[in-house]
Amino acid sequence: MSKAMDDFRLKLGGREYVPIIVGGMGVDISTAELALEAARLGGIGHISDAMVPTVSDRRFNTKFVQEKQKKYKYNIGNTDKSVVKFDLKRLAEAQRLFVSRTMESKKGDGAVFINCMEKLTMNSPRDTLQTRLLAAMDSGIDGITLSAGLHLGSMELMKDHPRIHDVLIGIIVSSARALRPFLKRAAKYKRLPDYITVEGPLAGGHLGFGADDWQEYDLKTIVNDVLVFLKENELNIPVVSAGGVFSGTDAVEFLESGASAVQVATRFTVTHECGLPEKTKHHYLEAVEDDIVVNTISPTGYPMRMLRQSPGIGSGIRPNCEAFGYILDSKGHCQYVDAYNRELEKNPENISVQDKTCLCTQFRKFKIWTCGHNVYRLKDTTHKLEDGKYQLLSAEEVFQDYQFSKDHSIKLPERKISAVSNISLVAA
Repeated sequence: MSKAMDDFRLKLGGREYVPIIVGGMGVDISTAELALEAARLGGIGHISDAMVPTVSDRRFNTKFVQEKQKKYKYNIGNTDKSVVKFDLKRLAEAQRLFVSRTMESKKGDGAVFINCMEKLTMNSPRDTLQTRLLAAMDSGIDGITLSAGLHLGSMELMKDHPRIHDVLIGIIVSSARALRPFLKRAAKYKRLPDYITVEGPLAGGHLGFGADDWQEYDLKTIVNDVLVFLKENELNIPVVSAGGVFSGTDAVEFLESGASAVQVATRFTVTHECGLPEKTKHHYLEAVEDDIVVNTISPTGYPMRMLRQSPGIGSGIRPNCEAFGYILDSKGHCQYVDAYNRELEKNPENISVQDKTCLCTQFRKFKIWTCGHNVYRLKDTTHKLEDGKYQLLSAEEVFQDYQFSKDHSIKLPERKISAVSNISLVAA
């Protein structure tokens, strides 16, 4: 008899969860509302602290971004961004506000984690990362997923916090090789991770593979390599499979092979709770496989998967590091700033930057449409209505389809009557 995900449980920190983790898509694409639904249903949901001052301003009417821009307005025309710094106290305030408000609303038996990216260097990589990590712990977060980097120093940044053994801590890796140095450093502080998320080459957003060789890898092989590595080293750490897990049956295959849970995201991009604009959600639903590209336009140095129609590709928008500046390295450099200034010198009247994009501005405006490889299958998970649009789903519908479906089936939502149908009924 075939099994469903509901036949399994993820054991973390002495508690059991439905083994479904909703990934942390920034900037506020994995909203608090989406994470809270996953927690209410007994699973784990992520929020993301990518550009948390912007998220706070939108949600709570704070003025963190405006305040920073005002402080550094004099430097807007300067190609040197080294003077632009984040006020760590204000950054911590934004993080605490976002996390605490989210945790105050949590219901159910699940958990809410936060995704913290090391590649958000913010012109002071160590201090800004530590500020975000500690503020999240201060504010009652259930767990922290360390992402977008090796995080060799992250355990040291948290080691003295009173909740270091209370908060669940995990890391995202793309290979056993990437895991080894992290575990070595973590062991030094006697704080091994509570879970390891293995993200394969079909994931959305930034990838831990090369832009030209990602096709040479597959998630099942990588997960097995990590499981073997942990067993050889007598480490009993739950492994989470992520990247391309499209159905409950896909998930069960990983669980039966030794994984403890799956992390999923793409199918939740077309839910009501997702933070993408509704028009963008329909672009995801209308996508075909040829629309999906892996390119190197991210100034982080990582390749990134997205829809080729993303309006942020090729944009020549002026960098606004004075307000944002999340990708500035420790010397105040960003590859997009360099690319923009190069094109400005060539053609100041009509600037287009094809090789890089301003992630801060474009993600803030939802103009870079990152997605998992299976985004083109989203149309098969819902109904196309009489008005030509696809029906959006609820997070609960997607979550429970993962939880209870069998035999590679996907349960479609109950069909809703579109506005066109309503007009027809009235006319009749």
